[in-house]
Amino acid sequence: MRRKDDEKQRCIKNAVVQLILEEGFQGASVSKIAKSAGVSPATVYIYYENKDAMLRDIYYEYAEDTMQYLLQCLSPNMPGDEIIAVLVRRYYYFIVENKEIFHFIEQYSGCPVLQNSCGIMKGPANLNQLLMDLKNRHILNDYNIDNLYAILFSPVKTIAVKNCASEDIATERLDELIYIIQKALIKDF
Repeated sequence: MRRKDDEKQRCIKNAVVQLILEEGFQGASVSKIAKSAGVSPATVYIYYENKDAMLRDIYYEYAEDTMQYLLQCLSPNMPGDEIIAVLVRRYYYFIVENKEIFHFIEQYSGCPVLQNSCGIMKGPANLNQLLMDLKNRHILNDYNIDNLYAILFSPVKTIAVKNCASEDIATERLDELIYIIQKALIKDF
């Protein structure tokens, strides 16, 4: 039995992300992924049972990494306005610093294969719990979790994916957005 190699697996993951973004799900065959990664198709199957499992596993890994990145600087004892500011800023910087991974996650998150299994991810469950705790402590308005996600994250994407003329302009927009979100979500802000 052949041994797994972390570098080969990293190359496979990078190839998957790149090909999915360039050619879509259907255009990214295992043979193309293997060729792009510099490995044989048989090597791909050492790491992943099939193409669907490969995409699902890579999606889950990157989605979890994203959530961990968002949550690692948060404490439930932080003031609500600070939690919102940290979440928004970290999401912005994640998108800017990881454009390909972000777009892969965005593209694949709408895949029907994931629709029935999104509850098994630890990161979103942790963020949901944090938001529920803030609602239960009457720090956040009692909005539906889906609406909280939409208000917290959707506008950040708009700023992050636009190429601003300068970092100063992006920072100004982000600061204003944080204020708007805080005002919308925090009770008595």
